Amino acid sequence: MANKRVKITETIFRDAHQSLLATRMSTDDMLPIAEKINKVGYHSVEMWGGATFDSAMRYLNEDPWERLRKLKEKMPDTKLQMLLRGQNLVGYRHYPDDAVREFVRLAIKNGIDIIRIFDALNDVRNMKVAIEATKEFGGHVQAAVVYTESPVHDINHYIETAKKLQEMGADSICIKDMAGLMKPYQATELFTALKKAVDLPIQYHSHYTSGLAAMTYLKAVEAGVDVIDTALSTLALGTSQPATETMVATFAGTEYDTGLDLELITEINRYFKDIRAKLKENMVSKDVDPEVLIYQIPGGMLSNMRSQMQKMNMLERLEETLHEVPRVRKDLGYPPLVTPMSQMVGTQAVFNVATGKRYQIVSKEIKDYLKGLYGKAPGEIDPEFRASILGKEADQVIDHRPADDLEPIVEKATEELKAKGYYRSEEDVLSYIMFPSVAEEFFQKRA
Repeated sequence: MANKRVKITETIFRDAHQSLLATRMSTDDMLPIAEKINKVGYHSVEMWGGATFDSAMRYLNEDPWERLRKLKEKMPDTKLQMLLRGQNLVGYRHYPDDAVREFVRLAIKNGIDIIRIFDALNDVRNMKVAIEATKEFGGHVQAAVVYTESPVHDINHYIETAKKLQEMGADSICIKDMAGLMKPYQATELFTALKKAVDLPIQYHSHYTSGLAAMTYLKAVEAGVDVIDTALSTLALGTSQPATETMVATFAGTEYDTGLDLELITEINRYFKDIRAKLKENMVSKDVDPEVLIYQIPGGMLSNMRSQMQKMNMLERLEETLHEVPRVRKDLGYPPLVTPMSQMVGTQAVFNVATGKRYQIVSKEIKDYLKGLYGKAPGEIDPEFRASILGKEADQVIDHRPADDLEPIVEKATEELKAKGYYRSEEDVLSYIMFPSVAEEFFQKRA
């Protein structure tokens, strides 16, 4: 019975408040309850990475590295987990290899145990350096495969990608379903096949956006998934994860029993009701939106799009823009709509509808993507379409790993920071490399 017990990764300190509270939970909100969370016996607590890194400096005037150290101190018995965007680290573009290695080294040194590494295009070349560095510095590599639906994303795609990641040294595999698109019986099929194909623990991460995730978790666990991501109910559902309490209760008394104490978890959840009340002006709706199943637009992308169109007095054309998203995605070879692709595709769809002529305005990011600077597109891109956007630059398209063209940056950034008088630690250098203006403003306030 013991080997079927499903484990739980709690997302309250990262994805849950990123999804529902615009990443506004501060370290001071987290610390009073951290010791109790440490006692639950979670598989891990996801508490770093994703958008929490720049939000800490940008909106909370906080050092993200400091948060990591403080939570590690309060939660010595629980594995701390982070989300890393492969060669993009926690930023929105590719960084040189020396920055990737240094970031991973310092993340582990400051208290991260498990690094979930993904690439927006499932281009494993963009995960290679982060995987190697995590192994070298003693972290657990959780290599993630981004789940989406398109003519090129079939079961074979997921299995082949997972096998490559196992060969690259992954310690576990995560299927990352950022829009909550997987349906329960698809989970049975995918995870049954995946458990046969790779000999590693498998974790499933989803969002409740479409209303399917709790049912899909049930089928995923029955098909052999080892760990699921959940959020305490105060910050669960909507665009967040299924509720921890619900999933613990679902498996209680079965061969999958989590072994976690529902009363302790319920008591911890009450604490977050006060936090949610305090931050209520940032709270987004916990409604279910099955439209995501048609447009495949994750919750965060949808709210960005709405506010973009509101600013342009175009809100009445939202429906039209939602229909344009899948068309843009098809033109671009079906990239999964996860950061940074979701922002890029969404913005392009808005431009196409606003101007009335498709691709009359094209963002620099889309041009870079078409040049291969983000990696290999999952599907084929029509050469004529590419040429129509890139013009003379169409002969500059690369097919090698984008970061191969980037010059080392750490030493140069260290000198710059020292010259400006802001240098206090090697961690500061990484914050500065990823978010130069945000970090500099934070260092000024700190000084």
